[in-house]
Amino acid sequence: MAIDDPTRDEVRSAAAALGLDLDEAACDSYLAMIAGNAAAYRALDAMTEPLPESRGGDRSWQEPGEDPLNAWVLRMNLRTRDDGPLAGRTVVVKDNVSVAGVPMTGGSSILRGFVPDTDATIVTRLLDAGATITGRSRCEYFSLSGGSHTSDGGPVRNPHRPDRSAGGSSSGSGALVASGAVDLAIGGDQGGSIRIPSCWCGVYGMKPTYGLVPYTGVMSIESAVDHTGPMTADVTDNALMLEVLAGADGLDPRQSAPQTHAYTAALTGDCRGLRVGVVREGFGTPVSEPDVDQAVRQALDALAKLGAEVAEVSVPAHADAPTIFTPVLVEGGLQQMLSTNGMGANGQGHYASGLIAAMSGWRERSGEFSESLKATIIAGELFRRRYGGAYYAKAMNLVRHLRAAYDDALTRFDLLAMPTLPMKATPLPPKDAPRELIVQRALEMIGNTSPFNLTGHPAMNVPCAMRDGLPVGLMLVGRKYDEPSIYRAAYAFEQAGDWTAR
Repeated sequence: MAIDDPTRDEVRSAAAALGLDLDEAACDSYLAMIAGNAAAYRALDAMTEPLPESRGGDRSWQEPGEDPLNAWVLRMNLRTRDDGPLAGRTVVVKDNVSVAGVPMTGGSSILRGFVPDTDATIVTRLLDAGATITGRSRCEYFSLSGGSHTSDGGPVRNPHRPDRSAGGSSSGSGALVASGAVDLAIGGDQGGSIRIPSCWCGVYGMKPTYGLVPYTGVMSIESAVDHTGPMTADVTDNALMLEVLAGADGLDPRQSAPQTHAYTAALTGDCRGLRVGVVREGFGTPVSEPDVDQAVRQALDALAKLGAEVAEVSVPAHADAPTIFTPVLVEGGLQQMLSTNGMGANGQGHYASGLIAAMSGWRERSGEFSESLKATIIAGELFRRRYGGAYYAKAMNLVRHLRAAYDDALTRFDLLAMPTLPMKATPLPPKDAPRELIVQRALEMIGNTSPFNLTGHPAMNVPCAMRDGLPVGLMLVGRKYDEPSIYRAAYAFEQAGDWTAR
């Protein structure tokens, strides 16, 4: 693009935004000095930036056609090899995951027409493993909702009861796996967005340890809590998919020597001696439904009968986690998603410059944002202006205290357990619903899920029961990089009987 020399008015306006009032002489002085910066930008514009290699294959796509759950964004048939651990498996990727040559919207109107020029690392790994990518799944507007009603493309419907939420923000991924439309799905999780739709749709969703799966090529909310991972119909596929996805890629600054395992080796069916701590503070919250708490406790009783050592544990800091999470979401999300146009700053790695350019005009179109996104960023702007980021900083410092509290409990137990969500899938808000209900339905369910985005512990939804025709989920939480213990317990529970009949 053309890099023009800055004008006097641009310098004065930029200075004013920083609290500086320049007279004419000062303005001309700075203008002359900044001309050298403009020259560097012109030289940079002429350089070719390195892009991650894409695997080729048929990148054509089609409108979804018949879609009773409104879970597809588009359909495709991308495969680059016929062998590998995922050969013959179909997978859908969330609509915030870059696939070169295939449009991506992030659930928004702002990004309509944007086409990534690279594949996300996880896409490359899926293709190299022989998987067939059959489409994009609908997600919530910039992934900022735990409900499935905020996408620019309309609400995603729960496959068990179409009047209910499928959960968000990986709403389409959960609905498509649960309905049998695909074998596997990619989800993203910043406050529960893998585990929430997995819980409400009744599938297995793993939020891996922070940094285990590279986030390169996935739209971010806040780099401190970004996670991506597998959503599947059974534990075996989940463990196999994580084996494919996990490991460093050299491009994601969230990663620091991640420890990988042969996760399928943990699927023995034997959970004898595994110590499971039932977190008291995860039950009986102001929004908890008694039948959900009861179903999860019955599932834990079943684990005990299988030989696990199950006992209650108190982690008082768990009740503080939503308070700590709030500044991280509202201020950090504003900074990462919008102030830096979706990519953040200050880290070595791959930056999606095309996405940044596509996001750069959001201020002129922010009226199109979902109500939950508007409420979040208004709060972020207000408190950042009022306190200058001090409470964001305090919250991030308190994360160490929160992490230590769970780690202390995990010295006595191999896993922690609680309901994934405190309630069953909620009704989709009607089209004329008041703003307050729309926002409530987007954020009311994250009390048990969001803490582990802050601390980075691996956490998995395990479907454990049906109540009133809707799934209930048990969440298992492990030590850092100890996904194998989670899979061991989940597989033993799965093999012990049909969870839908419990």
